[in-house]
Amino acid sequence: MAGAVEAKLAELGLALPDVVPPLASYQPAVQSGVYVYTSGQLPIVDGKLAVTGKVGAEVTPDEAKELAKTCALNALAAVKSVAGDLDRIARVVKVVGFVASASDFTGQPGVVNGASELLGAVLGDKGVHARSAVGVAVLPLDAPVEVEVQVELVDA
Repeated sequence: MAGAVEAKLAELGLALPDVVPPLASYQPAVQSGVYVYTSGQLPIVDGKLAVTGKVGAEVTPDEAKELAKTCALNALAAVKSVAGDLDRIARVVKVVGFVASASDFTGQPGVVNGASELLGAVLGDKGVHARSAVGVAVLPLDAPVEVEVQVELVDA
């Protein structure tokens, strides 16, 4: 049965996707003590990368912000895969967003806001986090955005 976090996702018109299978030799998420660390999550929907290219060239900042939201949903799915229940999240500790950027694009923070705003909308105060937004030359599969999340769990 879905808990409060998944009910909030449904209220927002969203559904938790299946965990994206690893593209190489790693796990989508691991737990260490009360923390869960996700691997970088790409904007993969139904097994396919939604869009490819650089932000500020082939991909608009608004499109990239939506893709960062998809990455955050994939990260929540990865968290659930090891935590068992998203209601165990005590707080999101840190979000790191990577933006494949055209050479003159400097709006990485606005792109990664897609992930941050989703986590805030779904988790409320538990979704408030520290964050880095980093511009990079290229990401796996030519993805425009990649997001990783670290969460603290309540003991249960």
